[in-house]
Amino acid sequence: MSILLILGYEVTDMEKLRAFLTRKNITFSAKRYFIDAMSAMAQGLFCTLLVGTILDTIGKQFGIAFLTNAFLTIKQGDTVLSYTIGGLCSLMVGPAMAVAIGYALQAPPLVLFSLITVGFATNVMGGAGGPLAVFFVALLAAEIGKAISKETKIDILVTPVVTILAGIGFAALVAHPIGMAASSIGKAIMWATELQPFFMGILVSVIIGVALTLPISSAAICASFGLTGLAGGAAVAGCCAQMVGFAVMSFRENRWGGLVAQGIGTSMLQMGNIVRNIRIWIPPTLASAVTGPIATCLFKLQMNGSPVSSGMGTCGFVGQIGVYTGWLNDIASGTKAAITGFDWLGLILISFVLPAVLTWLFAIPLRNWGWIKDGDLKLDL
Repeated sequence: MSILLILGYEVTDMEKLRAFLTRKNITFSAKRYFIDAMSAMAQGLFCTLLVGTILDTIGKQFGIAFLTNAFLTIKQGDTVLSYTIGGLCSLMVGPAMAVAIGYALQAPPLVLFSLITVGFATNVMGGAGGPLAVFFVALLAAEIGKAISKETKIDILVTPVVTILAGIGFAALVAHPIGMAASSIGKAIMWATELQPFFMGILVSVIIGVALTLPISSAAICASFGLTGLAGGAAVAGCCAQMVGFAVMSFRENRWGGLVAQGIGTSMLQMGNIVRNIRIWIPPTLASAVTGPIATCLFKLQMNGSPVSSGMGTCGFVGQIGVYTGWLNDIASGTKAAITGFDWLGLILISFVLPAVLTWLFAIPLRNWGWIKDGDLKLDL
């Protein structure tokens, strides 16, 4: 038998390893980790942190006691912690992200449930950069849990213990450094945007807008780096340009169904068409390069709500709700006197009017040159 060694394994051992990984559904791929898992993580963020923020805002604005009164009170020594329903939603962001990642990796039930503890601990240890720390730690813990699952006769004990210890052990090593790094990067982007609002407005708007249309999560990116302030406003502008831009540009092909599906759903629906003809991406991307600096330089549009809202655009109007929530937070903290008509004008123009008009205008010459043809933007709705 040949004794050819590959990375310390005999060929037969490598074949056994590949067979084991296949049997355990462990696939080392960029798609599974950075598309499937990150997109699922964004859904976890949405169902907890974002929904919690929306519920708190609705409760305060409409005086709904059920949403504003403390729903749960916990006393720890001399400290009393009170949570509204929205506050409880936000408290569960770490577990929700971890479970969502495990679900995307097709983890078995015992692994999935164990990730609740891993996600909570990691998010706390990661601090402001907790979401990014949860992403990496949950990936590792889920794959280790999948590897050990059903390998012993006491699986109901071994699998949760191994998953939790592996996850929290890894989190103890990397969660704080990852959280600090993510927070530092986010602060650097926000500082640069304050310093150079024109150029950074273009850069942030285009990059986050493109990320929204790609099969990755712009919301998770914004949450991971904590993008708020002017940078968050530029991110909102970029996302709106892509969503509203594609909705309007493709109206002749997709009519009202496409307008709604893309305008308040997601421009990711156009990804298949972009692969077939990447030039259809030019108009909304150019629109984002225009609306970004208008948002940062002219209207001083800031996202001071939840960072995840920065990467949502017009999806369920979450971006606009986030900006409005930020205005309320600023008023409550004394940094803003009141919401002005100019604020509302900027939000409406940046979110809806300019993306629609600019994308439509940019698309005209491309259609005349034959770069975009009838049917290139057609969706199967």
